[in-house]
Amino acid sequence: MSSLLIKNGRVITATDDYFADVYVEGETIHTIGQNLTVQADEVIDAAGKLVIPGGIDSHTHMDMPFGGTTSADDFESGTIAAAFGGTTTIIDFAIQTKGESTIKGLDTWHEKANGKASIDYAFHMIVTDMPDERLPEMQKLADEGVTSYKLFMAYPGVLYVDDGTLYRTFRQAGQNGTRICMHAENGIVIDEIIKEAKADGKLDPIYHALTRPTRMEAEGVHRAIAIAEVADVPLYIVHLSSSDALDEVKRGRARGVDVMAETCPQYLFMDQSYYQRPNFEGAKYVMTPALREKWNQDVLWKGLEFDHLANVATDHCPFCFKDQKELGIGDFTKIPNGAPGVENRVSVMYQGAVVEGRLSLNRWVELMSTAAAKTFGMFPKKGTIAVGSDADIVIFDPNRKETISVDNPFTHHMRVDYSAYEGVEIQGWSEITISRGKVICRNGKLETSHKGEFVKRARQGELLRS
Repeated sequence: MSSLLIKNGRVITATDDYFADVYVEGETIHTIGQNLTVQADEVIDAAGKLVIPGGIDSHTHMDMPFGGTTSADDFESGTIAAAFGGTTTIIDFAIQTKGESTIKGLDTWHEKANGKASIDYAFHMIVTDMPDERLPEMQKLADEGVTSYKLFMAYPGVLYVDDGTLYRTFRQAGQNGTRICMHAENGIVIDEIIKEAKADGKLDPIYHALTRPTRMEAEGVHRAIAIAEVADVPLYIVHLSSSDALDEVKRGRARGVDVMAETCPQYLFMDQSYYQRPNFEGAKYVMTPALREKWNQDVLWKGLEFDHLANVATDHCPFCFKDQKELGIGDFTKIPNGAPGVENRVSVMYQGAVVEGRLSLNRWVELMSTAAAKTFGMFPKKGTIAVGSDADIVIFDPNRKETISVDNPFTHHMRVDYSAYEGVEIQGWSEITISRGKVICRNGKLETSHKGEFVKRARQGELLRS
């Protein structure tokens, strides 16, 4: 059994801030204390560095078919990039093919990930239909450790499900002790707005945003909360992007509904003006929901500060500009929806939250790791630095500065030909990433062929032990 001793670091969790040594035996944290004198196979001096729990990105789309193409990162390239960025666990979305079993969809995603992932991974299940006779599948999924399901109010004819399917699935999920994730936009109305825009010859990338108004996101959030309230199921709104939508979450929580919401770094750092960049560059930022007017950013940051927003995930779904995004030249509806970000989340959030004084170190760690672990049934196995927890640890340099660029080998390992944060200067960088006691990345270099494992997640209200 290998061992590792991390000395002299400043340990930061969602609740704690102290100087200590951390001793790892095998895959778990064995001892935490000051001036430990134990023998170890490797000693890392973390003086001047932060020792934080490995990041958990609870919203990624690796190797995902969409719009006639497939996301550029598979589970090999995407998880390597995640590790370089300080993330040690992802929760990806398995997809049920409409009319087929969700169990078959899960098997497909296991095949995609098994043996390729360099960090640990779990799955949500995207439900595209759920007739009464297949409701028992949801119990089987929960028994397999897939304890959350995503449904869509958007993308009619592809992923959209009607309100009856929403209620039926919500109700079963609640009875099983599992959680619903919701892509909340009124896709039916949005498709009508898109039809009008195209008839008027409005085909540039900016119309991706202008045809998806924030009120249609807010309406979807309101309706999802209402259905979840009646169905008695915990609800999690994914990739919330606007002040209008956040208002609905606040109202729901104020009346006691079990609703949480995530936002994504792109909605905190980018805005609608990006779609007007020349030479079709705006297509790089076509994602759903769309980027919003800049003033929404301050509202979302306040939402994170006051816990109206519970988590920050990436919705990492990259498509190369050449050959993929360019499929939409002359018609914004043909631009594959999604952008890269899994490698950049921890650093850009440190810059925006801590360096720029918006949030505390503890809250930053909570948003990068602990909140996702608790929300999605992985705590305390994941999401903290504690005796008995998995040794998923990042040695984070709070002072190192980098300029994020597709050409910077320290900031870009994603298999995509652009960076969404091109030219952005950040302070704070993941120097060493450790997954279950194994150093994966060190100073910008991949160090091991360590393979990630599937994490069977607990049901709501239960703890997951190592």
